[in-house]
Amino acid sequence: MALTLTMTAAACGGDSDEASDGGKIKLTVATFNEFGYEGLIEEYNAMQDDVVVEQKKAGTANEHQDNLYTKLAAGSGLSDIEAIEVDWLAALMEESDAFVDLSDPEVEDRWLDWKTEAATTEDGALIGYGTDIGPEGICYRADLFKKAGLPTDRDEVAKLFTSWDDYFATGREFVAKVPDVSWYDASGATAQAMINQTEYSFEDQDNNVIAADNPQVKDVFDTVTSLSEEGLSTKLVQWSEDWTASFQNDGFATMACPGWMLGVIEGNADGVEGWDVANVFPGGAGLWGGSYLTVPQQSEHPEEAMALAKWLTAPEQQIKAFEAKGTFPSQNEALSDPVLLESTNAFFNDAPTGEILAERAEAIDFIPHKGPKYADINTAFQQAIQRVDEGKESADEAWQSFLADVERLG
Repeated sequence: MALTLTMTAAACGGDSDEASDGGKIKLTVATFNEFGYEGLIEEYNAMQDDVVVEQKKAGTANEHQDNLYTKLAAGSGLSDIEAIEVDWLAALMEESDAFVDLSDPEVEDRWLDWKTEAATTEDGALIGYGTDIGPEGICYRADLFKKAGLPTDRDEVAKLFTSWDDYFATGREFVAKVPDVSWYDASGATAQAMINQTEYSFEDQDNNVIAADNPQVKDVFDTVTSLSEEGLSTKLVQWSEDWTASFQNDGFATMACPGWMLGVIEGNADGVEGWDVANVFPGGAGLWGGSYLTVPQQSEHPEEAMALAKWLTAPEQQIKAFEAKGTFPSQNEALSDPVLLESTNAFFNDAPTGEILAERAEAIDFIPHKGPKYADINTAFQQAIQRVDEGKESADEAWQSFLADVERLG
């Protein structure tokens, strides 16, 4: 569903509440998945005399997005700081007046140029402070690889995945030897990883919808739906309860793994041994996701909220968030920090995750274009793939349904 916001003439107050905290200003921060902010918020609260911060964390990005869009349209009810995912940014930029301009000389040149430019309006307003970016590697279960007779050392594993053809060929070998375990976690997730390597997938540089006529989009669709029939996919919806449970019951052996996914895997696979990370991504490089912190105009305390957002996205705090949940920073200073580059992750067999993700980030040579209709078209694309996985439609039927959705959205 396309984002259409009808803003009230005078924005109502957000979630701030001073009465319940002894006169202190209460700020709420709404996030989703894993931002690594739990310890940071405790630290910030300990530093403050007049402010107390509460985090509201949605279980999934979709849940958070639905709440965000609904309350933006209603004109009330949002938190003082709202995290947004990069895929929603183009649509929200069309409603930039709903957000506080966060421009400040103190944060100039803090982030990678493209990270800042994406959140800057034509008249120079900055509506979001960059948090993380999502350079991708491949996470894998070394114990399940051993069961299939595949290499387990991360350097040897990396040699298996230089192209998508190699990755899928290794998957066929794996499922032939371990038929009760799928190769990857979800068809939609693998499709997303491939789409993220397409500079113009659903919209061209002028934001004209090209999804229906783009052979790269059709190729991704045909590839993942056919591989699903071969047994490489779990056929689960990413972020569903069954998908979450599959981490605990040896549901799959590999997955596309942006930095922010490390914390998700560790949480879902708590107690499961064997996870590792390979310094490779099929086809060269991939960038999946990344987020921003915004301050809605609804906030009753925009200055305090801006100060908090500025602190949370400072290089020092982003290093701490990376150490906590693997969220890879978008700040220039943080990217060269020895703490980042020398960081290892005990859950992933002491993998040098800082070095791996830094190298994966350096391999990125373009940023996928995501226009104002990207998120809605991508949802339709994902749903078409899932209908094939669930046996509700054939691949041809699902593609035709997707084309109808594109025409409606276009």
